[in-house]
Amino acid sequence: MQGEVWYPSDDVVAAAVVPDHDALAAAAAADPVGFWADRANELEWFEPWEKTLDDSNAPFFKWFTGARTNIVHNAVDRHISGPHKNKLALIWVGENGDHATYSYFALNREVERMANVIRSMGVRKGDRVTIYLPRIPELHFAMLACAKLGAVHSVVFAGYSADALHDRVNASESKLLITADGAWINGQVFPLKGIVDEALRFSPSVENVIVVRRTGQDVTMDALRDHWYHDLVALPIAKGRCETVKMDAEDPLFILYTSGSTGKPKAIVHTHGGYMVGVYATMKYVFDLREEDRYWCTADPGWITGHSYLVYGPLLNGATAFMYEGGPTYPYPNKWWQLIEYYGITIFYTAPTAIRSLMRFGDAWVNRHDLSSLRLLGSVGEPINPEAWRWFHRVIGKERCPLMDTWWQTETGAFQICPTPSMPLKPGSAGKPFFGQAVEILDEEGRPVPAGQEGLLVLTNPWPAMLRTLYREDERYVESYWSKFPGKYLAGDAARVDEDGYVWVIGRSDDVIKVSGHRLGTAEVESALVSHPVVTEAAAIGLPHEVKGNAIHAFVVIKPGIEPTLELGEQIRQHVGAQLSPIAKPDTVEFVYSLPKTRSGKIMRRVLKARALGQDEGDLSTLEAD
Repeated sequence: MQGEVWYPSDDVVAAAVVPDHDALAAAAAADPVGFWADRANELEWFEPWEKTLDDSNAPFFKWFTGARTNIVHNAVDRHISGPHKNKLALIWVGENGDHATYSYFALNREVERMANVIRSMGVRKGDRVTIYLPRIPELHFAMLACAKLGAVHSVVFAGYSADALHDRVNASESKLLITADGAWINGQVFPLKGIVDEALRFSPSVENVIVVRRTGQDVTMDALRDHWYHDLVALPIAKGRCETVKMDAEDPLFILYTSGSTGKPKAIVHTHGGYMVGVYATMKYVFDLREEDRYWCTADPGWITGHSYLVYGPLLNGATAFMYEGGPTYPYPNKWWQLIEYYGITIFYTAPTAIRSLMRFGDAWVNRHDLSSLRLLGSVGEPINPEAWRWFHRVIGKERCPLMDTWWQTETGAFQICPTPSMPLKPGSAGKPFFGQAVEILDEEGRPVPAGQEGLLVLTNPWPAMLRTLYREDERYVESYWSKFPGKYLAGDAARVDEDGYVWVIGRSDDVIKVSGHRLGTAEVESALVSHPVVTEAAAIGLPHEVKGNAIHAFVVIKPGIEPTLELGEQIRQHVGAQLSPIAKPDTVEFVYSLPKTRSGKIMRRVLKARALGQDEGDLSTLEAD
């Protein structure tokens, strides 16, 4: 085993859901389709499938063809007649101190009430519903209620601008929009309803708007269109049982817009059957779920991580999920650690961006709290640099919690490259392909590159949770993912595989900088930058250079109280040269207060590049507000 390696303890291996990773990987590699059929058989189906995988019209793959199911049946319905009936499904804490808990029985009651209300608005199977809600329980209820009815939910992150919301509502031709009066963000009220009113000025498809009272602020209500949710659930229309609609396995479950690195956002389509199986299995094996776990994924359900591993994944596994409305540093940078201690969180899944932002406050805020309940950590959203990996593992996990660094995408629906707790870990590596998956690293001509060499990451096996298409854009789907290397899924990321078979994702393939013939991944350069003691965040881009082809331009955020000087910039340049390579030394180090990121935490290097070159920055709808 080469390089820096962290080995799990014997106790961790012995207790793991998958104690022998290599044995299961070998069995799944020998029969990938059979592996997924076995996982699907662990769930309940109204009618069985005729064929596990139909690849006759590739790349429009179909899974579990002929089967009838509904993800809500497996996420909620089946639990209320079994041992999980009174188990907590959701623990929720609001930023302002509000809190609530829901057993599986209570969750089912709330979902049925919401579904009855939605159905009273004329929503039927196949209709689209836009959900624009903050991290409150009603977001869970709304997603599950739509799925229960066979409606297609389109969750839009509650922080998008009116223009971005308008575009998504119109593109999906949503019949109903569900929102709140406002959201609590860092002690302030974010005016969701006002944004909705502006967004819907020219949205003829929307017939009704349901408004959840969250902040209590005064909002404008259209007497013909807008309805308070608390008024609706008090009416007879909300009462009584609501049967779960039996869906074909390939019927659409949701649309979700992904930021992409260029061009307009893509509307990813996922289905009931395949998505359900993929999320269920990956959650079970990677997070090593046990009955007593309390699991916290800090992502917002407005993004795929929140869909798969905050809402659907825990419920499919009968787990207890925790959700917090606020962020990690309000009112103080120990908020997350305080919640972990108080609620006894055992599994904690977050983004490298959040970890790096908390690192800058030092260890003292963490060490004020007892985090001994934690037994597993997870990372998602972008490659985690080794420095952040070590801090997360050492300071938060106390060097005893395995750290699951997961690589996947909105498009993949579920993990594709990841470890399991029983396997050795390498800081900065996403581990190995998930069971049943295989990856290749190819050059521009489609030839496999040697171990240790960087190239384009492709997935070679279809998988159940894969996107089926782009909403009403079949040609764009083929062109975006399957045209460069026919028969292989182009991830759009650069990566390398080491001699032990571990995958190292470097970053977006359009974020690989070629300097004097050397391919340098932005993630590698950024890891070297943030390993400097005063640098908390960094982004690297390539700018045209007459001699080198490209020169590295670095944007760095430094610790509060440190003076940004020319001398410090030169120190950082030399540090990168010493840490990585003299070739990797940035030509320019620019000090900035913040970096442009998507709301899922990914640094948008194309925006930085456009700014540096004085070009049009393109679509900024997926960026978080400064």
